[in-house]
Amino acid sequence: MNIILLGPPGAGKGTQARHLVETRGMVQLSTGDMLREAKDSGTEMGNIVAEVMAKGQLVTDEIVIGLIREKLESKEGSGFIFDGFPRTLAQADALGELLAAEGEALDAVIEMEVDDDALVARITARSTCGTCGEVYNDNTKPIPADGHCVKCGGTEFKRRADDNEESLRTRLMEYYKKTSPLIGYYYAKGDLSKIDGLAPIQEVQSSIAGVLDK
Repeated sequence: MNIILLGPPGAGKGTQARHLVETRGMVQLSTGDMLREAKDSGTEMGNIVAEVMAKGQLVTDEIVIGLIREKLESKEGSGFIFDGFPRTLAQADALGELLAAEGEALDAVIEMEVDDDALVARITARSTCGTCGEVYNDNTKPIPADGHCVKCGGTEFKRRADDNEESLRTRLMEYYKKTSPLIGYYYAKGDLSKIDGLAPIQEVQSSIAGVLDK
């Protein structure tokens, strides 16, 4: 099963992707992670990535598609979660062509809908465990009183420098300009399902499971 999680920054795509990895054996394909992994891999594609990044140039869509092709051909896990790709209509077309060429299909595109003001309020209160990445929120899931992460016992917590209202609204605008056209694109293809991205984490997990188990 191959799926795309869509939603603005802070909608919880990463949290839900990790849950699917743990519970369904899927593989999360994060563009950033793939590039870092490729850069150090020594493969032909990895050497291309390393050269581009060393020059400070932008990685092209063709390179990212090449990395995704390598992952698809590896047959890892029970399916792939596309995280951070596609971001544009051109990338969506390229991904569709690649999946078809590899004999694969896109089984679901899940949009995690959010209210922008509520999202900003949630993210500006967010912090993460510096060891395992567990997410906390000052209002709904505060860091434990004993200062230890409930998941790994770590004691270092951090906030992203750009988790402030001004930066978030800039990132939201960028998302809506570039990525939101994908919602109409996948709706027209009959692939899109919408869920409430601001519901409690367990409810979001159940909503995603409901889409995948149809």
